[in-house]
Amino acid sequence: MSLSPGAPEFADSHLIGMLDGFGLAVKYVRAEGNTLYHVDGEGREIGVLDLASGFGSLILGHNNPHIVEHAKRLLDERVAVHAQFSGYSFGIDVAAALNRIIRRELGTDEKFYGLFGNSGAEAVEIAIKHAEMDRGMRITELLETIDGNLEKAAEAVRGGTPVAQDALRALGVDSFEALAAEVRRRNTETSLRQPLFLALEGGFHGKLVSSIQLTYNSDFRTPFRALAAQARFVPSDQVELAAKIVEEERVALLDVVVRDGAVHLAEQDFPVFGAFFAEPIMGEAGIKPLSAETVRALREVCDATGIPLVADEIQSGMGRSGTFFASAHCGLVPDYIILAKALGGGIAKTGVVLVRESRYRQDFELLHTSTFGKDGFSSRIALKLLELLEADDGAAYRQAAERGAKAKAAMEAVAAEFPDVFKEVRGRGLMLGIQFHGQENSGNEVFREWAEHHVFAFAVAGYLLHEKQIRIFSTASSPDTLRFEPSIHITDEEIDRFAEALRDVARIVRAQDSDALARTGTSS
Repeated sequence: MSLSPGAPEFADSHLIGMLDGFGLAVKYVRAEGNTLYHVDGEGREIGVLDLASGFGSLILGHNNPHIVEHAKRLLDERVAVHAQFSGYSFGIDVAAALNRIIRRELGTDEKFYGLFGNSGAEAVEIAIKHAEMDRGMRITELLETIDGNLEKAAEAVRGGTPVAQDALRALGVDSFEALAAEVRRRNTETSLRQPLFLALEGGFHGKLVSSIQLTYNSDFRTPFRALAAQARFVPSDQVELAAKIVEEERVALLDVVVRDGAVHLAEQDFPVFGAFFAEPIMGEAGIKPLSAETVRALREVCDATGIPLVADEIQSGMGRSGTFFASAHCGLVPDYIILAKALGGGIAKTGVVLVRESRYRQDFELLHTSTFGKDGFSSRIALKLLELLEADDGAAYRQAAERGAKAKAAMEAVAAEFPDVFKEVRGRGLMLGIQFHGQENSGNEVFREWAEHHVFAFAVAGYLLHEKQIRIFSTASSPDTLRFEPSIHITDEEIDRFAEALRDVARIVRAQDSDALARTGTSS
């Protein structure tokens, strides 16, 4: 049996059909640096400047020669990819290297323990699972404390201490024995409640069963609501509202105390929320860095409620912001840190959750395992990536900051020329976004239709790909924002080329010329 090469009968047929309408269904055959290559209908290789960059995965570019050489050497040396349950792994070395960076950038001496998986979304799932295990163990500790208090109260009653009448009436019982039984019954019922999580509006944390419920975009989340614990979302500019949400969801365990010569009912706050997830630069929300003020509010809410704070650095970490952790810019010192994407050097799949020692539950290491988590190949690629980033006292971070500053200035200049077309330029380092004004009220019917279906940026991307040989996409939850996430090796010429391409797009949008922007693409 033979099939036509690349025929989409069995995979991606719907996606290809959607992308093809904008000329974005392209088969890339080679990649190097900031360039992807595809072959046109006449067999010619066409180079495309890649500004999507694996959605932030390629901090050192496609097939970085140092990473590729290292990978080849590992394979030639017959690296032990699979040596599970041996106790020692190269993941230990990755975690140690990351701890050195944490101490330097986040200013804490507390240890962070590493838990490894295969991807960013899986790393988020690991964080959710660990947070839930921690919550469950805290619940168990609370129930044990309450049982101890019940035993002390029982001893006091046997010694003649009465039970307060209001306590008996509150539970509808007439004896201490019945009260104790009712306290245990209600507490058991409460302890089985599903956890909730907190996340920021506009945030993106993956598309797996649990992580999708932390992703704000309802198009992604709603079809799967029944599968996992739910999140409550907080506006990023009003984080103080999280305290109100926590109070609205407050549940108490019943307890007893001996006070003023009688046994009284008391309450212990039940840990409803598993964790609070936040991205220091909100990627899919439109490349929006958190302010220091927002971070202080996050930390205050989490400290006041005992909820662990999770920094999702999957897209913003590994030097993209100009420091290894984007958290360093806004003063965020979280309880968990999640890394992935660029950690694999652009060729390996790996992710890690780093949990501060005071929050870490050691038994989790036996309850969560992964065949490819911290495997010998991906871990040693990650080590090489960290070595390259840290070389020359962090020259890569300085390069990301300098290249990003130049690119941001170029985009801001274009936005200033066309204030009627562009709304804002945002971001830090080489994680930038430029947002168009919405076209919902355009005088052009096609522009209005694109805006209604949230595909205006797809039309822009198709134009840039075929007319300017530039590959770029919008962000998921801010569809009018183009994301700019190239490698640190982007050149002045490439930045200028993108800026000029934006000017051409702006002239077309200003003229409301949908014919000039529209393309009917064909896959290649």
